[in-house]
Amino acid sequence: MRIGLIGTGRIGTHHATTLSRHRDVGSLIVTDPDRARAAELADRLGATLAPGIDEIFTWGVDAVVVTAATAAHAELIGRAARAGLPVFCEKPIALDLSGTLAALAEVEAAGTVLQLGFQRRFDAGYTAAREAVRAGRLGRLHTVRAATSDPAPPPAGYLPLSGGLYRDCSVHDFDMLRWVTGREVTEVYATGSDAGPPMFRRARDVSTAAAVLTLDDGTLATVTATRMNGAGYDVRMELAGELDQIAVGLDDRTPIASTEPAGPPPADKPWTGFLERFGPAYEAELAAFVGVLCGERANPCDGREALHALRIAEACELSRRERRPVHLAEVPGGRE
Repeated sequence: MRIGLIGTGRIGTHHATTLSRHRDVGSLIVTDPDRARAAELADRLGATLAPGIDEIFTWGVDAVVVTAATAAHAELIGRAARAGLPVFCEKPIALDLSGTLAALAEVEAAGTVLQLGFQRRFDAGYTAAREAVRAGRLGRLHTVRAATSDPAPPPAGYLPLSGGLYRDCSVHDFDMLRWVTGREVTEVYATGSDAGPPMFRRARDVSTAAAVLTLDDGTLATVTATRMNGAGYDVRMELAGELDQIAVGLDDRTPIASTEPAGPPPADKPWTGFLERFGPAYEAELAAFVGVLCGERANPCDGREALHALRIAEACELSRRERRPVHLAEVPGGRE
């Protein structure tokens, strides 16, 4: 098959490399506003360089992969839908609910495929946790603790375009909370701190955040996030039930040290970032997309799944601003 990829930044380069190696991808066309960057990638992978986005849609591709800047996602999803093309898009669909809902409406009206890039659904640890919970191994689940900690903040110019810490970072934890437990979030109470570098205050964002979430069966969850975890990239989920408890992301590369005399030693090579930590998961999600295109499997993460996670992020942002609990029914786009 012939796939067009829009955006050759860090994640776009990673995805293009993965697709170029897939046995079912016969040719790959790439484009980016940074023509030199796209040309270098095309030359290295043996892909075709397109002068611009228009050519992606007129050169006869079978599907589109969107790894462009976030602000362009909704428009490109809509364009692919109108062209009758399946599309894989990195999260988010858009940075707001109205843009997300408009793009989803176009996809649903066209009857095309939209798969969102929530790569943790393809991580071995999260998959095992989901299976344990669904099999009842933990008994009645009562507590979930999830954390995403970046080792260093992004460039200052990225922050105003990111949508904020809940939408950009914690949205993965919100997706995992639903996917692993099979439950829905009904209420959130969130707060955040901008006590880090001044660029967070200038962007009206926070460098550290925490939220308490209530699920529809009474399970309580906490989600924390920070841009300032100097020990390394740390992504974990702990699930505790009446019979047992388990942890995702706890291994010899987890950047945390024990103070106990008999505790494990600090990680020699802590995770440095999301591409390293979730490399196999990123490859698996694209393999799944190709499988969807070949008719071999169902869509593992459609746009509605992204909408659910975004609504939780929106509720957290509203809670942080107004300093109060927020029920998910207050956020548009749901079916409560």
